[in-house]
Amino acid sequence: MPEPKPTVAIPVRNGGELFARTLTALQGQTVKHELLVCDSGSSDGSAELAREHGARVLEIAAASFSHGGARNLLVGEARGTHVALLTQDAEPADARWLERLLGGFELAENVALVYGPYRPRPDADFAVRAELERWFGSLSEQGDPRVEMLQAHERSTAVLELLGRRGFFTDVNACLARAAWERVPFREVPYAEDRVLAIDMLRAGYAKVFLPQAAVVHSHAYTSAQQLRRSFDEWRGLLEVYGWREPVSPVRLLAGLRGELGWAREELAGRGRPPAGVAAGLAAVTRHYAVARAGALLGSRADRLPPRVRRVLSLERRSGFTPLHLDRERTPSATGNLAHE
Repeated sequence: MPEPKPTVAIPVRNGGELFARTLTALQGQTVKHELLVCDSGSSDGSAELAREHGARVLEIAAASFSHGGARNLLVGEARGTHVALLTQDAEPADARWLERLLGGFELAENVALVYGPYRPRPDADFAVRAELERWFGSLSEQGDPRVEMLQAHERSTAVLELLGRRGFFTDVNACLARAAWERVPFREVPYAEDRVLAIDMLRAGYAKVFLPQAAVVHSHAYTSAQQLRRSFDEWRGLLEVYGWREPVSPVRLLAGLRGELGWAREELAGRGRPPAGVAAGLAAVTRHYAVARAGALLGSRADRLPPRVRRVLSLERRSGFTPLHLDRERTPSATGNLAHE
């Protein structure tokens, strides 16, 4: 029998124009695929728009949504042996996006996860552009695919050792092998479900692959208040998943800012910006860095804050704090070779 078409799966709620752009980009992909959408109570016609683009739509109540739960529902309903994951505002950067992601499964044995970078939107400000380019550039400095896998003796390593590049994974732009997911599904956690999935997959003996060329267009135009709250959510997630608490160190903060400004100055000069443009860019980077660090310091101390304060500081309006204690658990091991399943 021919292998089923891969599935592209997207959770959505009131996706608006950006969701429409994502659906249009998917129509031009070089690989035929099933389109599967989980709508959690949209009032803007997102479900109907998805159906107009050929999607099979699953509908759930907004109150029942969780990041991990919605993705488990999507993967469980998918007909493909490989399931690509996007968010509603992540637009494939070119027609070969899905083709490239699927090719990542051929780069090693037992690849369970393949993911790619975000490219900033054309109207993204310099600070946002710099943050995305620096982070995803650091994941593969030469621009080549990068395979990460834990050896057998490493699989009991402390979860904090997987903070950073080795354990990073994002389901904003990704593809997973369904056979691996059947053994190691998403956890229904309130945040950072993709980071937790990567930890569980790596500890189970699976590999993940970063593909710099499999990009999506995805960035946010946050106000400073929104950026602080988003950073709070992200660093609360790092505390919940890894137990990481951002150090309160003026020396560390100033060193980080100097590094950001040094990179930004070279980048702006290389782009031929006039002195006024360089100054404006450096000011934007300074402001972005200061706001993000403030959110990080608060988020990584979320366990010490009252629920009402956490809710105010959270972009997602989440008041809880749920440490996962992953080092106390055992993860199922990979059995067999995914290439033969």
